Amino acid sequence: MQERKLTIYFTSDLHSYIYPTDYRSQTEKDLGLFKCASRFQKDGDTLIIDGGDLLQGSPFGAYCHDTIGSAEKFAEIMNRCGYDYVTLGNHDFNYGMAYLDSYLDALHARCVCQNVRRADGSTRFPARVHTLENGLRVGIVGIVTDYVNIWERPEHLSGITIEDPLPAAASALAALKGNVDLTVCVYHGGFERDLSSGRTLSATSENAAYRICQELDFDILLTGHQHMSVPGQMVQGTFVVQPSDKGQEFLKVEAAVSDDGAQFSSRTIHAGGPCRPEWLAEFSGMERGAQDWLDEVVGHLPEPMTIDTPLRMAAYGNPLADLFNTVQLLASGAQISVTSLANDPAGLPQTVRRRDILNAYPYTNTLTVMQITGAVLRRAMERSAEYFTKGEDGSLAISDAFLKPKVEHYNYDYYAGVHYVFDCGMPVGHRVTELRVNGVPVADEDVFTACLSSYRASGTGGYDCYSSCPVLREIGTEMSDLLLDFFKDPNAPERIVPCDFRVI
Repeated sequence: MQERKLTIYFTSDLHSYIYPTDYRSQTEKDLGLFKCASRFQKDGDTLIIDGGDLLQGSPFGAYCHDTIGSAEKFAEIMNRCGYDYVTLGNHDFNYGMAYLDSYLDALHARCVCQNVRRADGSTRFPARVHTLENGLRVGIVGIVTDYVNIWERPEHLSGITIEDPLPAAASALAALKGNVDLTVCVYHGGFERDLSSGRTLSATSENAAYRICQELDFDILLTGHQHMSVPGQMVQGTFVVQPSDKGQEFLKVEAAVSDDGAQFSSRTIHAGGPCRPEWLAEFSGMERGAQDWLDEVVGHLPEPMTIDTPLRMAAYGNPLADLFNTVQLLASGAQISVTSLANDPAGLPQTVRRRDILNAYPYTNTLTVMQITGAVLRRAMERSAEYFTKGEDGSLAISDAFLKPKVEHYNYDYYAGVHYVFDCGMPVGHRVTELRVNGVPVADEDVFTACLSSYRASGTGGYDCYSSCPVLREIGTEMSDLLLDFFKDPNAPERIVPCDFRVI
């Protein structure tokens, strides 16, 4: 066979960053789809592929959902950028199937997501064979982490089931073998092992890319979900890559196939340079509408809520966490509230705009009220206490378990309605040295009502102790909307109650 080449441009986890706009500072940054796609050079031997999590994650995405009510414009944008194939990410289900379908119905690219099944068991987004201009036949399989089933509200998955991605990918790969020259798996999931040492990073099945490389023999594995920049490398005979999030970079992957086999290379290309002006002009109405919507004033604070370093906030508390917990307690009537902060949270100014709320709380979480025991509460708090470690000089630091391979400050929780002390000089699992509710020490058999985000109530982030607790009720309003409602009362900020804890 004469040598034939394939070029892939790969993005993932764009999180609705289309324009090169930092919605926090309102300045242009080297990020966003238009920055990346303006550098794609497409011909008949090139594929442009996205790894999912397009529809949610930025204020622009919230504006499109809340005011337009359709994701068709996202499809038009992807069409202009020349995408050939996409898979789905867990956040693409956040607004429900009708919204997702409004995107897919208008999308020129083919969606591949082998483990998404219809009610009758058929594959909704099956694998495809793409024949390049040079005759090279490329088999393309998509899969998404099945943790969508844990995180997502059931009504958002109406009419579909999401199965274990590995058997689904294996079945599709077996069907492709013998009919293609090259196989590509587009996986919205990441690596459960350290790629340099092979050390296990997570015992859950949320990320399974290393196992895919071990058990399946795809030629190329395009990964995402972890927002972790992984340069091209061979893992167990499969060439793997992953870009970071928000369109800060993309991958250019090249394959050369001949009778001697296949050779692979890649470049991680950082977003930069000008955007194509015709794209900026065509969708400028959406961008202006989003900016106007985001700048609507929703309330006022007596003083700004400022952000400190993640370590200092975790050790000493933060008014933003106090606000979130107060809103959850008011919305739920629960005795205890549990919340967390984003990896890079934005504070709130005295004059609060919609933009500020969405930057401070960027998720689509709803709330769950659960019945928990004192034993469950203590186990959850011990998990939070694992966030800390102590240096040789006795100073507090953040445990590597919350920093590698993915930064996970959002898995440290703040608790309201309880008094507690974390003694970080004690061994992990024995650090909660004081725990009281209404001044009374908590016993294992005590029973409380607790309000948590839908994400945390699923047991993810190391909080599996919650997964078997009885659910008393679901609050279907998104937390960002509850925050907006809170600020409608001009006296509401006076009701914010600080967390009562110490870390020593």
